[in-house]
Amino acid sequence: MSDWTGGDWRRALVALDEEGEPHVLVTIVTAHGSTPRPAGTKMVVAAAGLAGTIGGGALEGRAIDMARQMLAQGSAEPRLEKLALGPDLDQLCGGALTLLFEPLLAPALRLALFGAGHVGRALVRVLDGTDVGVLWIDERAAALAPPLPGRAVARISADPAAEVATLAPGTHVRVMTHGHDRDYEIVAAALARSDLGSIGVIGSKSKWGGIRARLLESGVPEERVASVLCPIGLPGIAGKRPAEIALSVAAQLLQMRP
Repeated sequence: MSDWTGGDWRRALVALDEEGEPHVLVTIVTAHGSTPRPAGTKMVVAAAGLAGTIGGGALEGRAIDMARQMLAQGSAEPRLEKLALGPDLDQLCGGALTLLFEPLLAPALRLALFGAGHVGRALVRVLDGTDVGVLWIDERAAALAPPLPGRAVARISADPAAEVATLAPGTHVRVMTHGHDRDYEIVAAALARSDLGSIGVIGSKSKWGGIRARLLESGVPEERVASVLCPIGLPGIAGKRPAEIALSVAAQLLQMRP
């Protein structure tokens, strides 16, 4: 687990999205009378940690129990709960709260997308609204400057290949950076792990031939190199426009969902 627990709820949301860990956002939507916190206060609850506070004490404990029950049941629908601050919650102030519980479940498929060029941006747009969680990595801050398309979590890194070590097991990898050397480094780092999902790199046969030769020369076993998808996307979908390539790549990824 990253160091999000116990901190700001906004940072926790980003960290949990990156980790693909299910969590519940708890919000005080109405507050009447004397209450520990005002309307709009938020807290994030995961199975093994929380961030933010809606007031502490038995009230917060009740909300945490409700949120974790939703996580245990895999509940996907938001839930409203009205709570009176009485003796059963060790609160004698007489106020009342309405809490909104919004479950944010783990995506069906996690994708680490390396590269924020035209095809990368098109792919993020296409995947918006699907159950694919996207971690979008590039070393260029300008390329990932907001506003970003879709709901991808952006990560600016001076060494994208080093980010491979931080990926959750089962994450699928798609590489489409602006440099062949960088593509090679990322693919090599991904092949060094045995617990990732599919690995794919965008490019022509000649580009892949060069990367493939370097991988073999570096000692990567032939069967591991052969597992890399290049070209990526579904066969038979013609077109070289970014949107056309993105549609093909997205369709292939959706076929891989469990």
